[in-house]
Amino acid sequence: MTTMTEASVREFKMPDVGEGLTEAEILKWYVQPGDTVTDGQVVCEVETAKAAVELPIPYDGVVRELRFAEGTTVDVGTAIIAVDVAGGAPGEAPAAVPALAPAPAAEPEPEKKPEGRQPVLVGYGVAASSTKRRPRKGPDVTVAEAVVQASIQTELNGHGPTTAPAPAALEQPRPLAKPPVRKLAKDLGVDLATVTPSGPDGIITRDDVHAAVAVPEPVVVPAVPVAPATPTAPATTSYDTARETRVPVKGVRKATAAAMVGSAFTAPHVTEFVTVDVTRTMKLVEELKQDKDLHGLRVNPLLLIAKALLVAIKRNPDINASWDEANQEIVLKHYVNLGIAAATPRGLIVPNIKDAHAKTLPQLAESLGELVSTARDGKTSPAAMQGGTVTITNVGVFGIDTGTPILNPGEAAILAVGAIKLQPWVHKGKVKPRQVTTLALSFDHRLVDGELGSKVLADIASILEQPKRLITWG
Repeated sequence: MTTMTEASVREFKMPDVGEGLTEAEILKWYVQPGDTVTDGQVVCEVETAKAAVELPIPYDGVVRELRFAEGTTVDVGTAIIAVDVAGGAPGEAPAAVPALAPAPAAEPEPEKKPEGRQPVLVGYGVAASSTKRRPRKGPDVTVAEAVVQASIQTELNGHGPTTAPAPAALEQPRPLAKPPVRKLAKDLGVDLATVTPSGPDGIITRDDVHAAVAVPEPVVVPAVPVAPATPTAPATTSYDTARETRVPVKGVRKATAAAMVGSAFTAPHVTEFVTVDVTRTMKLVEELKQDKDLHGLRVNPLLLIAKALLVAIKRNPDINASWDEANQEIVLKHYVNLGIAAATPRGLIVPNIKDAHAKTLPQLAESLGELVSTARDGKTSPAAMQGGTVTITNVGVFGIDTGTPILNPGEAAILAVGAIKLQPWVHKGKVKPRQVTTLALSFDHRLVDGELGSKVLADIASILEQPKRLITWG
């Protein structure tokens, strides 16, 4: 049997799978202690503020320890799994902590870093982090030492009174919890000393705090020489758990909220509307579904709306820009990364089609199909949501006529497409039932004036009314 040594144990740290992300939640572990893993094997799935990502391990070995449970939010750079790269036998545990004398702090060995960048996503790596963490305040007490101290304290208390104060080393250790968890406990009025930890090494998690709120400790009222007081509500909660449900703001929802607030109060929004007869576009969609060049591809009205927007941008390129506040410059983009807002179980995300302006109609249809299916499966990568230049949000799929969309941060325009409905419409001098929809274009008034925004929206409407303009204008 091979004996595992500390030198053979490698720690895999939570990588920054996006750009500048600070934390991620562990959704699911695919391995357990004792399992053998190989370089590139996916060991867990995590959710960042942008998407759910599967993390592969960068070396071979045997899993020694999972540092955090599923559902735990972990800071980037924190070790989440320990692997014995020497191939130690499963189930072996490190040597027990001495009963009374804690071991002196050993000099930390320099961490061996793999050459190059760790393989996290295809075409996406993890840069070495220079972030330094503040040392934890309070005594550095392990779980084993805490148990020993508690045992000694019990022995002292059980052998008669003593006038000497308890040694400082035997004082109750400070509950272990991260700053966000401490803030949550403070906001909810929970004393961390009364919370039973479920995290590794006795760390209190968010779920532990919420559990303490859901099942509060009974309030003990000391006896006083007066009439019994009317029982009061427990002090550990400030709301009625039977009538309200509190959901922590994290992941995609947290990032979306921050982005929308930042956009709404940074870029001066202007929204313009137009109602258009899209009967000819709907007929063209049905014809394209029978086209052999588009066989097996996703052909729907959104495909032609996306193409119409790309043609309108080609005719009015100044709308494809961004505002550089730091340098006080307008950045004109000579490419279009077309974002498509997608509703997923984890919230709203906006992946984009890279260089959509250069794609033919079949290529655009293929990209749209891949984007939608990947988003529905929750497999959209952070890289797919970076670098968008303009966005389409299709609120019509929910039966909504239109809306006033908020700009995606860093973009100058967003097009909202309403439901396509059969309505009475004046066509060739007569009122006839026609397929009609309402478009709304929001734009950043620092970059786009009313004339430019109106031209872009009018071009989109003209193409959808007469789709043959895709040929003459495109």
